[in-house]
Amino acid sequence: MWDYIVATLQRSPELAIFASLGIGYWIGAIKLGSFSLGSVTGTLLVAILIGQLGITVSPNVKSIFFIMFLFAVGYGVGPQFVRGIATDGLPQAIFAVVISVLCLLSVYVACVIAGYDAGFGAGLVAGTQTISAAMGLATDAINGLGLPPDQAKAMLDHMPVAYAVTYIWGTIGTGIILSMLGPKLLGVNMEAECKRYEKEMSAGAPAGGMQSAYRRLDMRAYKIGDRLPPGTTIGDAESRRPNDRLFVQRLRRDGKIIEFTPATVLQQGDIVGIAGKTEALVEVLGKFGNEVSDPELLDVPAEAVDVVMTNKAYDGKTLLELVKSEFARGVYLTKITRGATSVNIPILAQTKLNRGDILRLAGPKANIDAAVKNLGYADRPTNMTDMVWVGIGIVVGGLIGAYVIPVSGVPITLSTSGGALIAGIIIGWARGVHPTFGRIPAPALWFMNSVGLNVFIAVVGLTAGPTFVAGIKEAGFTLFLWGLFATSVPMLLAPYIGKYIFKFDPAINLGCCGGARTSTASVAMVSDVAKSDIPMLGYTVPYAVSNTLLTMWGLVIVLMLA
Repeated sequence: MWDYIVATLQRSPELAIFASLGIGYWIGAIKLGSFSLGSVTGTLLVAILIGQLGITVSPNVKSIFFIMFLFAVGYGVGPQFVRGIATDGLPQAIFAVVISVLCLLSVYVACVIAGYDAGFGAGLVAGTQTISAAMGLATDAINGLGLPPDQAKAMLDHMPVAYAVTYIWGTIGTGIILSMLGPKLLGVNMEAECKRYEKEMSAGAPAGGMQSAYRRLDMRAYKIGDRLPPGTTIGDAESRRPNDRLFVQRLRRDGKIIEFTPATVLQQGDIVGIAGKTEALVEVLGKFGNEVSDPELLDVPAEAVDVVMTNKAYDGKTLLELVKSEFARGVYLTKITRGATSVNIPILAQTKLNRGDILRLAGPKANIDAAVKNLGYADRPTNMTDMVWVGIGIVVGGLIGAYVIPVSGVPITLSTSGGALIAGIIIGWARGVHPTFGRIPAPALWFMNSVGLNVFIAVVGLTAGPTFVAGIKEAGFTLFLWGLFATSVPMLLAPYIGKYIFKFDPAINLGCCGGARTSTASVAMVSDVAKSDIPMLGYTVPYAVSNTLLTMWGLVIVLMLA
């Protein structure tokens, strides 16, 4: 039976790839406390193990899935990447560049002192900075050096060795340094700083806070009695308690549902359908009318919609400014997500909206339609990917990226993969501004990101499997120590750089540091320590910039060590 399985896997390597994926995802999801290997490391280790059987996989498989993955990466970070470079996120973008360069230099210093070749260097970049994609561009760069086949293969086999040895500290170490040492390095209490920052960001908010002012719609019917002052218009009634954001949605008079305007005068006996938070409806309206049952009046089409904010006029506006707009009448904001990792942004009075933010709005359909028309584009669920733009983007980007410029005899090129990354950034940004084309639904984007990368990693592991153990013996424990150095030095310096050079607020400084290292887990650990989502406000722009740069470092480190 075993001989049959081995022979089948050797004859049908696609089965070996899927075995690596299935078992790798399973192992990667196992948690030890709050730590897990993740799907990439799990897939790599399983593929290396299966690779001991001598599996041969066409390198074209690896190339196809990797270029798809890089396009998806660029597409996801595009809006924040461009915003960080072009607008008020510039300091955070420059910070990300500085930290990314520190990460590259720390790996380069380690390789020069230890005498590691370009393969080990690329694996160190990928493992210590937990940026698996760097191995793909490094593979293209090594193959383009014109080395003898055996020398090139030796370098390529060194990559997964260095990655596997250094990845665990790259993940755990970054989280430990930022969440445990970070506050001590800054000399602050993160929980107190986030409360202070949240208070400052809530300036001008209603007494109940923005969260209570922007909550899911409730709607009830009230019959106007003699307790309402004569001559009160609908506009007067709505503005009587602005902090409660109560809105008249429908009006019944003399048994008929009629049209109205804010200038319509309410009369005794009118029945009004009023939307607002439950507490206000019960506590406030009970003083002016009696609640009644009127199913027809309350039969108002309502919905909750994700809206991509694309209107340049509202870019950088605070929620407090936005709520005063006419189209905000009757609309309730329940969630803000931002960036490729869909970071939840706190709903505070002074929270600024960015183009490309996704706003979850709830309310009557007519009000929602008006808000969507002013804000941007309703991102309603669909299962179709715009493959026209995906295909054309990858081809055009690949053609540009494949162009080679010789410098001192060294062929400099972005490679087709690097070109696809840049194409993804451009199309992702363009869709954030004009979301009528180039749509990739979230499940499809996840597949391109996660499965695209892991198929590439599986092929790397299967190919390097037979020589992996030899590589471990060659590198020894020293490789782990250099990995510890390359991970820790940038992260120990980053909080100081953010504090003294870029003058970041302590509440978001460590979020910027985690973003600059593309480490979502570390920022989540910082948020746990702070008991707040405030650090996430510093995460998105540095993440978008560093995700691109750290990926490119796979190519750069090969050229530096070549």
